[in-house]
Amino acid sequence: MKKLLILLLTLSLVLSLAACAGNGGDTTEPSDTTGATNPPDTSASTEPTGTSAPTEPQVEPVDVNFAVLTGPTGVGAVDLWERADAGETVDRYVISAVADNSQIQAGLINGDYDIAAVATNVASALYNKTQGQVKVIAINTLGVLYVLEKGDTVHSVADLKGKTIYSAGQGANPEYVLAHILTKNGLTVSTSANEVENADVNVIFDDASVIQTKMAAGEIDLAMLPVPAATAVLIQNKDVRSALDMTKEWDALKTGGQLTMGCVAVRAQFAEENPEAVERFLQEYEKSINAVKADPDRASTLCESYGIVPKAAIAKRAIPDCNLTFVAGASEIKAVLEPYYQVLFDANPASIGGAMPDDAFYWQKG
Repeated sequence: MKKLLILLLTLSLVLSLAACAGNGGDTTEPSDTTGATNPPDTSASTEPTGTSAPTEPQVEPVDVNFAVLTGPTGVGAVDLWERADAGETVDRYVISAVADNSQIQAGLINGDYDIAAVATNVASALYNKTQGQVKVIAINTLGVLYVLEKGDTVHSVADLKGKTIYSAGQGANPEYVLAHILTKNGLTVSTSANEVENADVNVIFDDASVIQTKMAAGEIDLAMLPVPAATAVLIQNKDVRSALDMTKEWDALKTGGQLTMGCVAVRAQFAEENPEAVERFLQEYEKSINAVKADPDRASTLCESYGIVPKAAIAKRAIPDCNLTFVAGASEIKAVLEPYYQVLFDANPASIGGAMPDDAFYWQKG
């Protein structure tokens, strides 16, 4: 009987403890006596919610065939060239240095090149020749012409009277720049193509490399050359000096505009199909020109590596005289180029393709 009583008491105690636990005895959550449902606390949850932050749209890289003319017109591209080779640009650039002007023109026409750094008169001539299929997108080079003298008699344009001067660039920018500066200073000019009896100045045209070699050897006393050919002569022959900076002589005439000898042209079809790529190119190209101007030592090494200039030492000395610049935007380019084109047109309409380019020549992103 006593054992049965103990067993009943034990069972009663167990049931009592179970009832307390079921009523939330030691839990930290409050018991719900209202029947309301509390929302779950997710403030400290580390589980993914299934959504992510918005990301920038991916840019699809574009293949761009970019050609530069060797010499001053191509100098500003070397930093871009190095970065493109290293894969540091959004678009994929294939860059070529071309010595033959006719090759670069043909490449723009037939589609071998999408963008090219060319002489300013070439861009206009191509625009007219292709009925608007080539347009200008930037100016990259101002004046690069210098009159060199073995001696010390020429200190002004007037001092050229009675002299014979050798010049590169017949039928191109240099011929018309020289003729404009001479005639505006009251001097008559005779050339093999336009012989003038008793002219004040006799101009003999030849290839720049031929003139450079002869003047470096002391065989020529007076010549007009672009850099870096002019720079090479000054390095090779200490008796030769830079007598006239033709950019300064142009500015002194106050004929409007600037002496603008280099630009960047684009195939119209490529620009229409890839306007964003053209915009990215302009940003990359401006960055390249600024880098070249800021660090001529590094840039000169790249000029030699990429075949823009034969020797780094020549490039280093020539870069400050290349008058590198960057002008983009249709209205900005037109303001600089149009007065210059007018001078070329007045001298020889064929020099810019037979007609002044209209507004559609100056590319503007649509």
